[in-house]
Amino acid sequence: MTTEPTRHRPPPVEYFPPRNTVSMDELLQTLTRVVNSLTHAEIPFAVAGGCAVYARGGPPSGHDVDIFLRRTDVAPALAVLQQNGMRRVDPPEDWLVKAYDGDILVDLIFSASGREITDELLARAPRMRIGSAHAPVVTATDLMIDKLNVLDAHRCDFVPMLQIARDLREQVGWSEVADKTESSPYARAFLGLLDDLSIASPKSS
Repeated sequence: MTTEPTRHRPPPVEYFPPRNTVSMDELLQTLTRVVNSLTHAEIPFAVAGGCAVYARGGPPSGHDVDIFLRRTDVAPALAVLQQNGMRRVDPPEDWLVKAYDGDILVDLIFSASGREITDELLARAPRMRIGSAHAPVVTATDLMIDKLNVLDAHRCDFVPMLQIARDLREQVGWSEVADKTESSPYARAFLGLLDDLSIASPKSS
């Protein structure tokens, strides 16, 4: 008697929550509202994530707005955004808080990949034009450190990272990136790939 081999069925579609994708114009409108709200309230911050990549000449983002700020400024920042019509959400994570501007997510991040957001990190973020907003934007080096430090066994897609690295390579201090990500085998593998592809060489920067 033969038995049919066990087949591994893929999880149902509903197992994978739909990812909210919006246009860059919609993201920039939300970003402008966030920037204006925090600026008028005199809360120090810096634009991070995909919007920062876009501001620095990288590919457009289609997901959410990321803002770096100090832990002590989280409560007043949330209050200001709520006063301007945004909806607060309390996530399970202990390194950020969230708000929604309509359907667009705004992440207020006070600890990025285990690095506390400090006055020094915010102070080195230059002011740049992003759409109609003029705001501090994290340096390309800090941006790359953050993106590499989030890589793990469940988030190890090098494809979008390669495009970002190509577009921003002349703005990045690669030796500092290597120093700040040396504990991650995924980051080391990615930096080795950049070296092999002659995109960037941490050893010579």
